[in-house]
Amino acid sequence: MEKIIILGYMGAGKSTIAQQLAQELQLPSYDLDHEIEKQQQQKITTIFTEKGEVFFRKIEHQVLQQLLQLKERAIISLGGGTPCYANNHLILQQEGVESFYLKASIQTLTQRLEKEKEHRPMLQTNTEDTLETFIAKHLFDRSYFYYQAKHIVTVDHKPVDQITKEITAILGN
Repeated sequence: MEKIIILGYMGAGKSTIAQQLAQELQLPSYDLDHEIEKQQQQKITTIFTEKGEVFFRKIEHQVLQQLLQLKERAIISLGGGTPCYANNHLILQQEGVESFYLKASIQTLTQRLEKEKEHRPMLQTNTEDTLETFIAKHLFDRSYFYYQAKHIVTVDHKPVDQITKEITAILGN
C-alpha cells in the first residue's frame, strides 16, 4: 500500500505538513521520531545521550521499516537525518512510495530554528559556527540524500495550505 514520505531538514515543516496532509487526505500520519520515542519509551535526546547516535540510527531504520510494512496507505514524516543513514535514501525511490523533499532556503531555516534552539539538541552542541553556517554545512552534506526524493517542493514564503495543495496535486488527489 502506498506510503507518502515527507523529508527535509529540521525546521522545514515536515511534521506540520504531514499532519495537514493527513487531515486533507483522511489518512493516518506517523512521525518517525514520535514512533521511536513510543517504542523506546524515551525521548530522542535521551536515546542520543545515553545510547549514542549509532544505536539511535539502528532503531530509526527498524521503526521506519515497520511503518513501511503497514498494510494501510499512510503518511510518514522522517527525522532530518533519516535519509542519510542505513541506506534509508533508497526507500525514497521504491515503488509504492511517493517521497517529498520539503526544500527550504538557509535563510528560512535559520529564521525558523533561531526560535527553537533550546528544543533542538543538535543545535545546542554547535558553538563555533553561526547557526546559518551550521545549517549551510549540514545541508551541503545531506543534499545528495534529500534529492533522492521523487518530488521536491520549495517551502519558502508559502503557507502550509499552499504546500499541501502542491503535494495533493502531485499525488493526483
